[in-house]
Amino acid sequence: MYIYNVTINIEESIHDQWVQWMKEEHIPAMLATGKFHKALMTKVQVEEEMGGITYSIQYRTDSKATLQKYYEEDAETLRSQSARFAGKFVAFRTELEVISEQ
Repeated sequence: MYIYNVTINIEESIHDQWVQWMKEEHIPAMLATGKFHKALMTKVQVEEEMGGITYSIQYRTDSKATLQKYYEEDAETLRSQSARFAGKFVAFRTELEVISEQ
C-alpha cells in the first residue's frame, strides 16, 4: 500500500473557499480517477512562521505502479484545476510506503 501525501499551506484570505473546493471538488475528482481508494484530509497543528493554515491530504493507493499511472494520466490536469488559487498556497508532495498497519 502507498500513500500519496500532499501538504499545503493556504493563505487565510481564501481558506474557507479552498477548503470547500477541496472537499466538494478536488478530493472527489482525485478519487474518481479510480487510482485512489481513500482520502484523508487533516489540519496540521503547527503555527507556521510564514502564516497561513497547513493541511495534509493523504490519498491511499494499492501500489507504486498505480501511483505512477496517476502521475502519467491525471496529475497535470488535476493540479491545473487549482489555478484559481494561484499565488495563495504552497504545496509539496511525498510518497509514503506503508510498512505496517495495526
